[in-house]
Amino acid sequence: MVRWRPACCPAALLWVASPLPGAEAPALPFKPSPVPGGVAVVALPGREAPSRATYRGEPVLLRRSAKGWVAVVGIPLNAKPGQGAVEVDGRAVPFAIRPKRYPEQHVRLENQRQVTPNPEDEARIARELALMGPAWKARPEGLAAALVLRQPTPGGLTASFGMRRIFNGEPRSPHSGLDIRAPQGQAVRAPAAGVVVLTGDFFYSGNAVFLAHGEGVVSLLCHLSKITVQQGQRVQAGDLIGEVGMTGRATGPHLHWSLSLNNARVDPRIFLGSAP
Repeated sequence: MVRWRPACCPAALLWVASPLPGAEAPALPFKPSPVPGGVAVVALPGREAPSRATYRGEPVLLRRSAKGWVAVVGIPLNAKPGQGAVEVDGRAVPFAIRPKRYPEQHVRLENQRQVTPNPEDEARIARELALMGPAWKARPEGLAAALVLRQPTPGGLTASFGMRRIFNGEPRSPHSGLDIRAPQGQAVRAPAAGVVVLTGDFFYSGNAVFLAHGEGVVSLLCHLSKITVQQGQRVQAGDLIGEVGMTGRATGPHLHWSLSLNNARVDPRIFLGSAP
Protein backbone atom coordinates (compact mmCIF):
# COMPACT_ATOMS: atom_id res chain seq x y z
CA MET A 1 0.00 0.00 0.00
CA VAL A 2 1.33 3.43 -0.93
CA ARG A 3 1.26 6.12 1.71
CA TRP A 4 1.81 9.83 1.17
CA ARG A 5 1.74 12.85 3.37
CA PRO A 6 3.53 16.19 3.01
CA ALA A 7 6.93 16.38 4.64
CA CYS A 8 8.34 19.54 6.12
CA CYS A 9 11.60 20.73 7.54
CA PRO A 10 12.15 23.84 9.69
CA ALA A 11 13.66 26.69 7.75
CA ALA A 12 16.28 27.13 10.45
CA LEU A 13 17.74 23.68 9.73
CA LEU A 14 20.53 23.93 7.16
CA TRP A 15 22.81 20.93 6.80
CA VAL A 16 24.94 22.25 3.92
CA ALA A 17 25.68 25.94 4.09
CA SER A 18 25.72 28.18 1.03
CA PRO A 19 28.63 30.62 0.61
CA LEU A 20 28.31 33.79 2.66
CA PRO A 21 27.80 37.10 0.84
CA GLY A 22 31.17 38.49 -0.20
CA ALA A 23 32.97 35.20 0.44
CA GLU A 24 35.03 33.51 -2.26
CA ALA A 25 32.91 30.61 -3.52
CA PRO A 26 34.65 27.25 -4.04
CA ALA A 27 34.68 25.50 -7.41
CA LEU A 28 31.75 23.16 -8.02
CA PRO A 29 32.71 19.63 -6.89
CA PHE A 30 31.64 17.84 -10.08
CA LYS A 31 32.32 17.92 -13.81
CA PRO A 32 29.45 19.32 -15.91
CA SER A 33 28.08 17.11 -18.68
CA PRO A 34 25.62 19.16 -20.80
CA VAL A 35 23.98 16.20 -22.61
CA PRO A 36 20.52 14.62 -22.34
CA GLY A 37 20.54 12.99 -18.90
CA GLY A 38 23.44 15.19 -17.81
CA VAL A 39 24.00 18.49 -16.01
CA ALA A 40 24.85 21.94 -17.40
CA VAL A 41 26.38 24.79 -15.42
CA VAL A 42 25.13 28.09 -16.84
CA ALA A 43 26.70 31.43 -15.92
CA LEU A 44 24.00 33.98 -15.08
CA PRO A 45 24.16 37.72 -15.76
CA GLY A 46 24.83 40.17 -12.95
CA ARG A 47 26.49 39.82 -9.55
CA GLU A 48 23.31 39.48 -7.51
CA ALA A 49 21.26 36.32 -7.05
CA PRO A 50 18.28 36.23 -9.44
CA SER A 51 14.84 36.26 -7.87
CA ARG A 52 13.71 33.46 -10.22
CA ALA A 53 15.57 31.07 -12.52
CA THR A 54 13.85 28.15 -14.28
CA TYR A 55 14.44 25.53 -16.98
CA ARG A 56 11.39 24.07 -18.71
CA GLY A 57 9.29 25.76 -16.05
CA GLU A 58 11.08 24.12 -13.11
CA PRO A 59 13.19 26.11 -10.60
CA VAL A 60 16.89 25.36 -10.95
CA LEU A 61 19.59 25.04 -8.33
CA LEU A 62 21.75 28.17 -7.93
CA ARG A 63 25.30 28.48 -6.63
CA ARG A 64 27.72 31.38 -6.29
CA SER A 65 30.95 31.21 -8.22
CA ALA A 66 33.98 33.46 -8.04
CA LYS A 67 32.56 35.51 -10.93
CA GLY A 68 28.89 35.58 -9.98
CA TRP A 69 25.97 33.16 -9.90
CA VAL A 70 25.54 29.97 -11.90
CA ALA A 71 22.57 27.69 -12.50
CA VAL A 72 23.12 23.94 -12.07
CA VAL A 73 20.64 22.49 -14.56
CA GLY A 74 19.47 18.90 -14.92
CA ILE A 75 18.79 18.02 -18.57
CA PRO A 76 16.12 15.32 -19.12
CA LEU A 77 16.82 12.29 -21.30
CA ASN A 78 14.20 13.42 -23.83
CA ALA A 79 15.89 16.81 -24.42
CA LYS A 80 16.97 17.43 -28.01
CA PRO A 81 20.61 18.33 -28.67
CA GLY A 82 21.04 21.96 -29.62
CA GLN A 83 20.29 25.06 -27.61
CA GLY A 84 18.55 25.14 -24.25
CA ALA A 85 17.80 28.21 -22.16
CA VAL A 86 17.45 29.13 -18.50
CA GLU A 87 14.78 31.77 -17.87
CA VAL A 88 16.27 34.30 -15.44
CA ASP A 89 13.89 36.98 -14.22
CA GLY A 90 12.14 36.94 -17.59
CA ARG A 91 15.31 36.83 -19.67
CA ALA A 92 16.50 33.76 -21.61
CA VAL A 93 20.10 32.72 -20.95
CA PRO A 94 21.07 30.14 -23.61
CA PHE A 95 23.33 27.13 -23.20
CA ALA A 96 24.37 24.29 -25.53
CA ILE A 97 23.12 20.69 -25.18
CA ARG A 98 25.53 18.23 -26.76
CA PRO A 99 24.33 14.95 -28.31
CA LYS A 100 24.89 11.61 -26.60
CA ARG A 101 23.96 8.12 -27.74
CA TYR A 102 23.24 5.56 -25.03
CA PRO A 103 23.57 1.80 -25.60
CA GLU A 104 20.69 -0.68 -25.79
CA GLN A 105 19.83 -3.26 -23.13
CA HIS A 106 17.74 -6.36 -23.86
CA VAL A 107 15.96 -7.87 -20.83
CA ARG A 108 13.88 -11.04 -20.62
CA LEU A 109 11.06 -10.95 -18.04
CA GLU A 110 9.05 -14.00 -17.03
CA ASN A 111 6.08 -11.86 -15.96
CA GLN A 112 4.63 -10.46 -19.19
CA ARG A 113 2.39 -8.10 -17.17
CA GLN A 114 5.52 -6.13 -16.25
CA VAL A 115 6.07 -5.57 -19.98
CA THR A 116 2.44 -5.06 -21.03
CA PRO A 117 0.32 -4.27 -17.93
CA ASN A 118 -3.35 -5.26 -17.91
CA PRO A 119 -6.10 -2.62 -17.35
CA GLU A 120 -6.07 -3.12 -13.58
CA ASP A 121 -2.29 -2.68 -13.54
CA GLU A 122 -2.58 0.43 -15.71
CA ALA A 123 -5.01 1.97 -13.24
CA ARG A 124 -2.62 1.22 -10.38
CA ILE A 125 0.33 2.69 -12.30
CA ALA A 126 -1.66 5.88 -12.98
CA ARG A 127 -2.45 6.27 -9.28
CA GLU A 128 1.19 5.76 -8.38
CA LEU A 129 2.41 8.29 -10.95
CA ALA A 130 0.05 10.85 -9.42
CA LEU A 131 1.70 10.24 -6.03
CA MET A 132 5.21 10.33 -7.44
CA GLY A 133 4.79 13.67 -9.24
CA PRO A 134 4.94 15.85 -6.11
CA ALA A 135 7.76 13.71 -4.66
CA TRP A 136 9.98 14.36 -7.68
CA LYS A 137 9.42 18.12 -7.19
CA ALA A 138 9.84 18.17 -3.39
CA ARG A 139 11.94 21.06 -2.09
CA PRO A 140 12.06 20.93 1.75
CA GLU A 141 12.74 24.38 3.15
CA GLY A 142 16.09 24.98 4.83
CA LEU A 143 17.96 22.26 2.95
CA ALA A 144 20.85 23.14 0.63
CA ALA A 145 21.67 20.15 -1.53
CA ALA A 146 25.07 18.49 -1.31
CA LEU A 147 26.61 18.18 -4.76
CA VAL A 148 28.83 15.26 -3.74
CA LEU A 149 26.90 12.04 -3.09
CA ARG A 150 27.89 8.63 -1.79
CA GLN A 151 26.97 5.33 -3.43
CA PRO A 152 23.97 4.06 -1.43
CA THR A 153 25.16 0.44 -1.25
CA PRO A 154 28.39 -1.37 -2.20
CA GLY A 155 28.50 -3.21 -5.52
CA GLY A 156 29.23 -2.96 -9.22
CA LEU A 157 26.93 -1.45 -11.82
CA THR A 158 24.79 -3.89 -13.80
CA ALA A 159 22.85 -1.42 -15.97
CA SER A 160 24.04 2.04 -16.88
CA PHE A 161 21.99 5.21 -16.79
CA GLY A 162 20.29 6.11 -20.07
CA MET A 163 20.29 2.65 -21.64
CA ARG A 164 17.52 2.19 -24.20
CA ARG A 165 15.71 -0.80 -22.74
CA ILE A 166 13.95 -3.55 -24.68
CA PHE A 167 11.82 -5.90 -22.56
CA ASN A 168 10.85 -9.20 -24.20
CA GLY A 169 11.51 -7.63 -27.59
CA GLU A 170 9.41 -4.50 -26.90
CA PRO A 171 11.09 -1.05 -26.60
CA ARG A 172 10.33 0.79 -23.36
CA SER A 173 11.49 3.98 -21.61
CA PRO A 174 15.24 4.55 -21.20
CA HIS A 175 16.82 3.45 -17.95
CA SER A 176 16.53 6.52 -15.72
CA GLY A 177 18.93 5.45 -12.97
CA LEU A 178 21.82 3.23 -11.97
CA ASP A 179 21.46 -0.44 -11.03
CA ILE A 180 23.90 -1.61 -8.37
CA ARG A 181 24.55 -5.34 -8.03
CA ALA A 182 24.14 -6.33 -4.39
CA PRO A 183 22.92 -9.33 -2.35
CA GLN A 184 19.46 -9.61 -0.84
CA GLY A 185 19.30 -7.83 2.52
CA GLN A 186 22.42 -5.67 2.10
CA ALA A 187 22.08 -2.25 3.77
CA VAL A 188 20.97 0.72 1.64
CA ARG A 189 22.04 4.10 3.02
CA ALA A 190 21.18 7.73 2.26
CA PRO A 191 23.48 9.15 -0.44
CA ALA A 192 23.18 12.58 1.23
CA ALA A 193 21.21 14.32 3.95
CA GLY A 194 17.53 14.79 3.20
CA VAL A 195 13.88 14.30 4.08
CA VAL A 196 11.87 11.17 3.26
CA VAL A 197 8.95 12.51 1.21
CA LEU A 198 7.34 9.29 -0.05
CA THR A 199 7.54 5.55 0.59
CA GLY A 200 5.48 2.76 -0.90
CA ASP A 201 5.18 -0.51 -2.79
CA PHE A 202 4.94 0.45 -6.49
CA PHE A 203 4.15 -1.66 -9.57
CA TYR A 204 7.49 -1.10 -11.32
CA SER A 205 9.73 0.16 -8.49
CA GLY A 206 8.62 -2.27 -5.78
CA ASN A 207 9.37 -1.07 -2.26
CA ALA A 208 10.81 2.39 -2.79
CA VAL A 209 11.89 5.52 -0.94
CA PHE A 210 11.92 9.10 -2.27
CA LEU A 211 14.51 11.19 -0.46
CA ALA A 212 14.56 14.97 -1.07
CA HIS A 213 18.02 16.49 -0.56
CA GLY A 214 16.94 20.13 -1.02
CA GLU A 215 16.79 22.64 -3.89
CA GLY A 216 15.05 20.17 -6.21
CA VAL A 217 17.58 17.33 -5.81
CA VAL A 218 15.72 14.04 -5.15
CA SER A 219 16.87 10.41 -4.89
CA LEU A 220 14.68 7.37 -5.57
CA LEU A 221 15.88 4.05 -4.11
CA CYS A 222 13.99 1.05 -5.54
CA HIS A 223 13.31 -2.71 -5.33
CA LEU A 224 13.98 -2.80 -1.58
CA SER A 225 13.19 -5.91 0.47
CA LYS A 226 12.66 -3.71 3.53
CA ILE A 227 12.09 0.02 4.17
CA THR A 228 13.46 1.28 7.50
CA VAL A 229 12.41 4.96 7.34
CA GLN A 230 9.09 6.78 7.50
CA GLN A 231 7.68 9.68 5.54
CA GLY A 232 8.65 13.02 7.04
CA GLN A 233 11.79 11.57 8.63
CA ARG A 234 15.02 13.58 8.35
CA VAL A 235 18.18 11.61 7.65
CA GLN A 236 21.87 12.31 7.39
CA ALA A 237 24.24 10.95 4.74
CA GLY A 238 24.91 7.29 5.50
CA ASP A 239 21.77 6.69 7.57
CA LEU A 240 20.03 3.37 6.94
CA ILE A 241 17.15 3.66 4.44
CA GLY A 242 16.34 0.00 3.84
CA GLU A 243 17.70 -3.28 2.49
CA VAL A 244 18.42 -4.54 -1.04
CA GLY A 245 15.71 -6.70 -2.60
CA MET A 246 14.04 -7.61 -5.88
CA THR A 247 10.51 -6.24 -5.49
CA GLY A 248 8.68 -4.70 -8.46
CA ARG A 249 10.08 -5.14 -11.98
CA ALA A 250 13.39 -6.86 -11.18
CA THR A 251 15.12 -9.99 -12.43
CA GLY A 252 17.28 -10.39 -9.33
CA PRO A 253 18.44 -8.61 -6.14
CA HIS A 254 19.87 -5.16 -6.83
CA LEU A 255 19.39 -1.50 -5.99
CA HIS A 256 18.04 0.94 -8.55
CA TRP A 257 19.03 4.54 -7.76
CA SER A 258 17.51 7.43 -9.69
CA LEU A 259 18.61 11.02 -9.13
CA SER A 260 16.49 14.01 -10.14
CA LEU A 261 17.54 17.64 -10.52
CA ASN A 262 14.83 20.25 -11.30
CA ASN A 263 12.49 17.30 -12.03
CA ALA A 264 14.87 15.87 -14.66
CA ARG A 265 16.41 12.43 -14.14
CA VAL A 266 20.18 12.71 -14.46
CA ASP A 267 23.11 10.32 -14.21
CA PRO A 268 23.98 9.92 -10.49
CA ARG A 269 27.61 9.24 -11.40
CA ILE A 270 28.06 12.96 -12.14
CA PHE A 271 27.81 13.67 -8.40
CA LEU A 272 29.26 10.41 -7.08
CA GLY A 273 32.10 11.18 -4.69
CA SER A 274 32.81 7.84 -3.02
CA ALA A 275 31.49 4.35 -2.37
CA PRO A 276 30.07 3.51 1.06
